[in-house]
Amino acid sequence: MVQVTSGPLAGRFPPTTRYEGASVVDDPRAGTPTSLAPLADADLAVRSAAPRLRASWRRSEQYGLSHDEVAPVFTGSLDTGSLLYECASRVLTDLQATIANEPVSLMVADREGLVLARLGGDPTITASLDRVHLAPGFFYAERNAGTNGLGLSLADRAPSLVRAADHYCTELRGYTCAAAPVLDPVSGDLAGSINLTTWSDSSSDLLLALAQAAAGATSGLMLVRSTGRAVRAAPRGQVVHVVGGHLSRDTGDPCASAAWRAAVTDVGTATAAGRVVAVVGEEGAGKSTLAALARRRLVARQRILHARAPEAADVAAWLELWTPALRDEDACVLVSGLHRLPAWAAGDLAHTLEGVHHTGGRPQPFAFTAPDFAAIPEQLAPLVDTVVEAPPLRHRAEDILPLAHHFAHEERHRTLAFTPRAARSLAGYSWPGNVAQLRRVVREAASRADVVDVQHLAPEVLDGGRRSLTRLETLERDEIVRCLTEPNTTITRAAEDLGIGRATLYRKIAQYDITIPGRSAGPHG
Repeated sequence: MVQVTSGPLAGRFPPTTRYEGASVVDDPRAGTPTSLAPLADADLAVRSAAPRLRASWRRSEQYGLSHDEVAPVFTGSLDTGSLLYECASRVLTDLQATIANEPVSLMVADREGLVLARLGGDPTITASLDRVHLAPGFFYAERNAGTNGLGLSLADRAPSLVRAADHYCTELRGYTCAAAPVLDPVSGDLAGSINLTTWSDSSSDLLLALAQAAAGATSGLMLVRSTGRAVRAAPRGQVVHVVGGHLSRDTGDPCASAAWRAAVTDVGTATAAGRVVAVVGEEGAGKSTLAALARRRLVARQRILHARAPEAADVAAWLELWTPALRDEDACVLVSGLHRLPAWAAGDLAHTLEGVHHTGGRPQPFAFTAPDFAAIPEQLAPLVDTVVEAPPLRHRAEDILPLAHHFAHEERHRTLAFTPRAARSLAGYSWPGNVAQLRRVVREAASRADVVDVQHLAPEVLDGGRRSLTRLETLERDEIVRCLTEPNTTITRAAEDLGIGRATLYRKIAQYDITIPGRSAGPHG
């Protein structure tokens, strides 16, 4: 990525006129200065603005950005084959058709603020946006362009309306920008942003509502394209008590693998030394459980809370709910989902945690969990002293069956048996969803039988799991597995029940890499 200072693109973006001691507020449509606004007045205005805008201006200053000129980074590489680009382009094309006569430019940007596409029928605003580099190929995150609607929506993971003087850079004060984040409908992670930009003197009352609707429609279309399922509401955050994760001191830790035991020891050693620990790892690997187990071995009767970051709209109430517990000497808070926090909330949380940070080797009153260290917001990352990885379940196969028995007991409150076929199926699966997936599969099976056999297991456990299946493929695989796991069935009977020939059934078994322990793959099976 390079700054555009020469070449064919440079001529499209002429430099901004500068005036000593004042900032020029240009009318982008005329291309000439219409007024001079002293920077002191702008600073006064932002001090009276909303807290989110004030925080954004402070971050812009920390990035060392110029008030006078916007100079975003340019890249010639655009991911126009992504699911976000595909779905957002469809949504924005439909939206543009409904507002074809309005001076509004519609854009989609990825999670880094890189503008992927821009639509709009008004040539005047299009040419004006070219002059300030708000165009495909340019990064418009806060650290590149200062306070702006697109950048703020990504930083705070929240719908954002930035009007004329709200912009950090004076070159952008001729516009009003409304933007809303697009969340990945499966993981809940930030995927990008939908941004609508118009002139600053145009009506903006409905602009933010349109941006939110477009972002929601994009997320919904992404869900349909990727899984075939309808839109589901994202889970709201919660604060829950954690007693060793799903493992209590009474039942003990069933995990005996060397990798797991070493990770628990590492967290315990760091905690005992008074270091702030971040447990990282894949989704569902047991990060909070690991941190809680290590903590309880150090302080047996300590109250442990798990604070999971909520939707952006609920963050303020979420912080007020659990942060007082940090001052309780008999409590520890495990904070997860940090990568979903708005920038302002990460800053506020960092300030709060710095105020309760212990020194002198005492255990800290908090710990973090995250997918990896890079996912921890930059405001919170300096607090971390030690990083420990929770090993994925596929790297500790010896823990699978002990955990399965534990989860079955958790579901039925008594010991359940697993047939040898079911045990081999569980032990042989790769568990891409880690311990969380195993817990779900076992609890569903335990709710259906007193002795868990292969037919009680979810069909996903019996295929090779080598690739993601479409909705129709999943339905077909599940029906094949259902017929094949019927007690005392044969290949011939299963093929008859499915209405297909034996040769076709064998091809389907190979296609989905279905393995059912104890069943012969021969022609007379």
